[in-house]
Amino acid sequence: MSSVLQRRQQLLGDATLFYEDPIQIVKGDGVLLYDEKGKQYIDMYNNVPCVGHANPVVVEAMAKQMSTLNVHSRYLHEGILNYAERLLGLHHADLENIIFACTGTEASEIALMTARIATRGRGIICTDATYHGNSSEVIKMAIAASSGEPANAEFRAIPFPQKYRPLQQGLDEEALCELYLDKIRQAIADFEGSKIPFAGMFVCSIFANEGLPDIPGSFMAKATDIVHAAGGLMIADEVQAGFCRSGDFWGYETTGFKPDIVCMGKPMGNGLPLSAVAASAAHVASFRKATRYFNTFASSPLQAAVGMAVLDEIQNRDLLRQSAAVGAYMRNALKRIQADHPSMGDVRGCGLFTGIEWVTEDSQADQEGAIAVTNRLKEKGFLLSNAGILKNVIKVRPPLVFEKKHADQFLEAFKEIVKDG
Repeated sequence: MSSVLQRRQQLLGDATLFYEDPIQIVKGDGVLLYDEKGKQYIDMYNNVPCVGHANPVVVEAMAKQMSTLNVHSRYLHEGILNYAERLLGLHHADLENIIFACTGTEASEIALMTARIATRGRGIICTDATYHGNSSEVIKMAIAASSGEPANAEFRAIPFPQKYRPLQQGLDEEALCELYLDKIRQAIADFEGSKIPFAGMFVCSIFANEGLPDIPGSFMAKATDIVHAAGGLMIADEVQAGFCRSGDFWGYETTGFKPDIVCMGKPMGNGLPLSAVAASAAHVASFRKATRYFNTFASSPLQAAVGMAVLDEIQNRDLLRQSAAVGAYMRNALKRIQADHPSMGDVRGCGLFTGIEWVTEDSQADQEGAIAVTNRLKEKGFLLSNAGILKNVIKVRPPLVFEKKHADQFLEAFKEIVKDG
C-alpha cells in the first residue's frame, strides 16, 4: 500500500476510490491527466472540467476576477446579472429566473423546496436507480431507489424506463411506454391514498445514473403531462446531462420534454464550485419569500467570471457540434466492435456520453466483467468508470474537448482488450 493511500485512510477514513490499484493524479491538461510518475492518461470520465483540465481561458478569468474583487451577493454586481441573463437565454422561455448555488446537491435541495413551496405538496416521484445528491433530504431519493422502499412517506421510486431490460418483454414501443407511465400514475394514486399532496417528479433528463438507457421516445413528454395533470412540477436534473453533454445543450432537449424546474451543476465552473436552479419568476419568488435563501459563496463575481468563460469556450470552440459528432463517431465504432463480441450486450448514449452494457453468455448483467474492463483500460491509459442499477455499464463521459483522435486511441485499446477476452 502506498504512503499516500495509507495517509488518506488515516485522515479521511474509508472514502471511495476508483480502480483496484488507485492512481495519484498530479496534473491535467485538456483531456490528459498525469500521475506522479509521469504516466499519461486520457480522461474519459470527468464531466466537471468540460472545457478541459487547466483550461487557460478559464484560469485567466478566475485569476483576473480574484485579483480584482470577490464578494457575496448582497452587493450589486453586473457580472452575475450578465451571466444569469446569458444562462437563462439558453433555456426555454418559461424558465425566467435563476438561483445560484455551489454544488449539485445544493441545487437539488433548492429544486425540491421550490416544487414543494409552489405546489404546497410533499410527495416526490424518482426512479429506482437515481442519485441527485447527498443532503439529508435529497439523499432520501437514493435510499428509496436502492432499498425499494420509501425512505419516508414522501418519496416513491418507480422503475426507470428502458428498452434493453424492459419491465415486460414482447411489447411494442407505445405499449412499453404506457407500462412505465402507469408506474407514475400508480405512485400519484398512492400519494393520494396516503393523503400526501403531490409535489412532482425529479429525474435526470437522460437517466445517467440509471445507465443511460434507451427509453420509449415519447415517455418524458407524456410523463410531464401526467405530472402536470396531477398538480405537480417536473424537475430536470441537468447536472450530468447539461452543457452539451447529450449532443444538445440540455438533456431535456434530447429526451423531448419541457421541465418546470432545472438543476445545473458540475460542468458550469470547470472545477470551480458552481451550480444553479432555473424556474419561472413566480416559482422563484415563492421560494425566496418562504426561505429567505442566501449562500455566502453563490452569485459571486468569481462564479460569474468563470461561468462566462466556460460558455465562451463552448461557443468559440464549437463544442456542442463536437460533442454530437465525436460521440456519434465513437458509438458507431463501438457498435461495429459489438457485432463480434457478445459480452457487449448494448451500446447506447447521446452526445459525448456512452454506456456499454457488459453481459455474460446468457445476457445477464456482468458487473465483475465490466469492472475488469475498466481496470484494464486504466492500465492502458484510459480512465473510465461503471454505472447503472446493476453496475455493469461502462461509463464513457470525457470532457467536451475530447476529439476524434482521442476516440481513435481509445477504440484501438478497447479492441485489444475485448479481443483478449
